[in-house]
Amino acid sequence: MRIIDLSSPVDASSWEPDPLNHEILTPREGALHMCEEMRTHFGMDFSADELPDGEFLSLDRITLTTHTGTHVDAPSHYGTRAAYRDGPPRHIHEMPLEWFYNPGVVLDLRHIGTGTAGADDLRKEFDRIGYEPAPMDIVLLNTGAAHWAGQQRYFTDFTGLDGPAVHLLLDLGVRVIGTDAFSLDAPFGHIISTYRATGDRSALWPAHFAGREREYCQIERLSNLEALPSDHGFRVACFPVKIAGAGAGWTRAVALIDE
Repeated sequence: MRIIDLSSPVDASSWEPDPLNHEILTPREGALHMCEEMRTHFGMDFSADELPDGEFLSLDRITLTTHTGTHVDAPSHYGTRAAYRDGPPRHIHEMPLEWFYNPGVVLDLRHIGTGTAGADDLRKEFDRIGYEPAPMDIVLLNTGAAHWAGQQRYFTDFTGLDGPAVHLLLDLGVRVIGTDAFSLDAPFGHIISTYRATGDRSALWPAHFAGREREYCQIERLSNLEALPSDHGFRVACFPVKIAGAGAGWTRAVALIDE
């Protein structure tokens, strides 16, 4: 079995619209911190210089959103009410793990460019690859956006899905849709300009808001989709981190190829 990494890194040196701070305590600083903690909380006197090389363990402190790096959006991210159940939409820690380990399908949308892909665009891809997603398949969208990861352009130039495209996939039984772009919706600027020009509120974040009507998850900010050797015939593992009460959780998404 070959494993292909489909994840983008959490990198404090990259451009991000939301602040990302990564503080590293070196093994020496970790030793001093540990000794202070022992004195404060346990009343024990211990010197860092008693440790081999005067070092203990390194420590990372990271401040970021759950939507930084490759992550899975939970239904609760889309709104506070859901039309498909009596209670509130589920958080990321409540989602069934069975959703996140399934056959994968990658659709090539790179020719569309900045804007929105519709249901007809997806059907054309089904015809091109000779395969229609089956129930529980994980559908991955290769928009080409990953080439701009780490740059400001990554957040403004990509392809999203409109509402009918999302519903087409959900009608086929898909429960997890992934993209290499910043969002499964079109860029903010495209959405707002379309809405201003038409006055049509259905143009406002239709991919996300579809999740208020039907339960599904998104994987956003994937990478390396062009490394997949085929359009289907592989498996995807994308288990989200179990963050209680959160609307999203990071994932190390990978493709598993039988050889």
